[in-house]
Amino acid sequence: MKIGIFGSECQTDKQAIIRRLFDKLNDLDAEIFVESRFHLFLTESLHYKPNIAGIINDTFSFDMALSVGGDGTFLRTVAYINKHDIPILGINTGRLGFLADISVDDMEQTLDEVYCGKYRLEERTLLCLHSAEHAYHGFNYALNEVAVQKRDTSSMLTIHTKLNGEYLTSYQADGLVIATPTGSTAYSMSVNGPIISPLNQDIVLSPVAPHSLNVRPLIIPDTYSITLNVESRNKFFLVALDGRSEIFPTDFELTIGKANFTTKIVKRLDHSFYQTLREKLMWGADVRVR
Repeated sequence: MKIGIFGSECQTDKQAIIRRLFDKLNDLDAEIFVESRFHLFLTESLHYKPNIAGIINDTFSFDMALSVGGDGTFLRTVAYINKHDIPILGINTGRLGFLADISVDDMEQTLDEVYCGKYRLEERTLLCLHSAEHAYHGFNYALNEVAVQKRDTSSMLTIHTKLNGEYLTSYQADGLVIATPTGSTAYSMSVNGPIISPLNQDIVLSPVAPHSLNVRPLIIPDTYSITLNVESRNKFFLVALDGRSEIFPTDFELTIGKANFTTKIVKRLDHSFYQTLREKLMWGADVRVR
């Protein structure tokens, strides 16, 4: 198999794990390609020169991508893969890990299973952001969420919201998170949004610190088009796609909808989303037991 490796550059204490990964892939006779920034980190910071076939550049093609790090690394891998239709396997060397959910202890066994074809693919919905004059200059898709946020700590935003052209409400809040089912366990969950099964065909709108107690998160079909017009006293606001933020003036109208492609995530056959919830959120665990 041709394997592309993407990794976090903030894991100098994970050198032994990274070496184990490359050793295992070499044992499997994988044709290994490494993303350029991660390769620089390996060679310059860790003084480690793995046996690889090449460095990933703007033109690439491989059978599977490995994301080595936490969920932030996984999201950066999604942006790099873009529309290349390459499945992504997340190896968790970070913290919580809803996307990168393969533990270090299971790393070698999971790679053996992958090479035997014993895995499944989950297709995850992305959101697409449209704005006048293509004002968002980066990868204008999000696997987790599109978040509209205020720029400072004083004035709230007024976010006029329409669904399929019909007026919904004007959120007076610190922001608004528009999340996919995959992103329902990320930023949206932190502002009391509901957890949604990742294979559902929904979008959730979760206000951030709303200035009215009767405003609640709303689940809508992912076929809907969402239009936002934002008011702010300082005339600017932030738009963040999976944490990649840019500044917008308040005279820009934003349109958010379902992307015309999906991200394919590699999952073990014996592992489910609900098992991840139990493990990561410690559902059913007795905090008195140590």
